[in-house]
Amino acid sequence: MAALIAENFRFLSLFFKSKDVMIFNGLVALGTVGSEELFSVVAFNCPCSPARNYIYGLAAIGVPALALFLIGVIWNNHTWNLVAECHKRGTKNFSAAATFLLFGSIMGRASVAPITWSVISLLRGEAYICALSEFVKPSSLDKFPAENAAEVLAKFPCRDVPANLTKFRDEVTRRLRYESQLFGWLLIGVVAVLIFLTKCLKHCCSPLSYRQEAYWAQYRSNEDKLFRRTAEVHSRILAAKNVKQFFGFVALDREEKELVQEFPVEGVQPSPQWNAITGVYIYRENKGFPLYSRLHKWAKGVEGNGPTPEGHELLFLAS
Repeated sequence: MAALIAENFRFLSLFFKSKDVMIFNGLVALGTVGSEELFSVVAFNCPCSPARNYIYGLAAIGVPALALFLIGVIWNNHTWNLVAECHKRGTKNFSAAATFLLFGSIMGRASVAPITWSVISLLRGEAYICALSEFVKPSSLDKFPAENAAEVLAKFPCRDVPANLTKFRDEVTRRLRYESQLFGWLLIGVVAVLIFLTKCLKHCCSPLSYRQEAYWAQYRSNEDKLFRRTAEVHSRILAAKNVKQFFGFVALDREEKELVQEFPVEGVQPSPQWNAITGVYIYRENKGFPLYSRLHKWAKGVEGNGPTPEGHELLFLAS
């Protein structure tokens, strides 16, 4: 039993650490669904008041979606690579196609969570009913009392209505829930078609074969893992040297002592090297050989950022 539990935890660990875009987007969507459910149960409370319903209902759908979109933009590595690129090199080396590709990648990933939030909100229908109940035309309801129609309709989402209006409340709620869910399913369909067309366009326009693109993805993932791991060890050893120089000794555990002995660190990388490996990277080749990252380009000693007689840039951005 213990072995089975340990194996399941190992599987979940590998699953959540995966860099695959589809898995990552799926996890984001799943987390968004859970957050929306929690929000609906705990926080959503329609004011049931004319003019306030509409603002509150739209805010319940739009404000969290906007916040999730901004969080998605902040968490995307391409965002900060773009900031670094503009800060260090400007945008003079960006073609229109490359710029469109880059922004499309950032916006596409950042849209996963807000679209999921909007879809779930529409399928549940509570926010939509709250926002639009007061705008239902009284004339569309058979024998509905015309006095204070907007105020009465605005109270329908709260269910605190007189018994003689219960049938009208059920009719309005059913009608608005139908519209809300219809918009939700249409949004799902539109997004699915856009994703399909985007994937087709990406593979049709890609300068790489399917196998080379898969290799490139594996290389990027491995380079990132090794870089982060090595940077963590390098910074720890450098910190240990500086602390020892200040105090005359440094308190290291056994693992850290082995790292200090095995990997002697003489200094730090100069800023030009950090600048060379930081920024937006679009697939490049040099004399027919691929350069899979800025670090790869720096290691090969290739200079420049744009097309040259010896190397050319292909407009294909990493996913």
